Amino acid sequence: MIKAVLFDLDGTLVQTESLKAISYARAAVDLSGDGFTESDVIEAFKDVVGLSRQEVAETLLERFGLAEAATTRMPELGVETPWQAYVQIRLAIYNEMLADPQILYDHLCPYNVALLDYARTNAFRTGLATMSYCAQVNKVLRILNLNGKFDFVASRDDVENGKPDPEIYLMVARQLEVLPNECLVIEDSPSGVKAALVAGMSCIVVTTDLTRKGIRSSQLLPDKWVVDDPSRLQSVAASLIAEENSPND
Repeated sequence: MIKAVLFDLDGTLVQTESLKAISYARAAVDLSGDGFTESDVIEAFKDVVGLSRQEVAETLLERFGLAEAATTRMPELGVETPWQAYVQIRLAIYNEMLADPQILYDHLCPYNVALLDYARTNAFRTGLATMSYCAQVNKVLRILNLNGKFDFVASRDDVENGKPDPEIYLMVARQLEVLPNECLVIEDSPSGVKAALVAGMSCIVVTTDLTRKGIRSSQLLPDKWVVDDPSRLQSVAASLIAEENSPND
């Protein structure tokens, strides 16, 4: 029986993944603009959506041959590794975007937020499990007036292992005092779906332009639980909950 609905944040409730992609792309071009464009980096970002900062940065540094350029920026940025230098450059760009509340409002996912409201109205426990760090999570939730809508929020700061490891989803379930098989997870990325499934939870994935190809090629979920049109999310979720909560024959 489904008793709790757990949400990812980036790419699920708000399209900050697209903003992150842009920030990584602009930072890469800032490091070395020869031989590739922002569009090339954004396309490569699709392969690492939902992974940790370190994993994303290291992958893109290698893909575009930016390690040497990042190394030269380490002293001025006060960091010890090339990937950290890359992250600091891209965070400055990303934080500048987040400084404009209208940008976040423009990237809100209304149908996904509507499911959050539906879950609360119907007495489901609600949780947030995101690979963003606590300071950014709090900022985004505050600006979008979402910070009072979760019974428990877990961020990257709270776990040792990021998605696709199930640690963060299992933590949220424990805090909500529900079993993993009593949770429905709403995700957008392959790594998030893997985390939910390994945790033993039901999952619906709402694809985005950044994640659709990876989700479809992964075949992690049956097609009926893959939502390309967000306006269908609530009806799909209601169907899954009805299926999971129906009495045994």
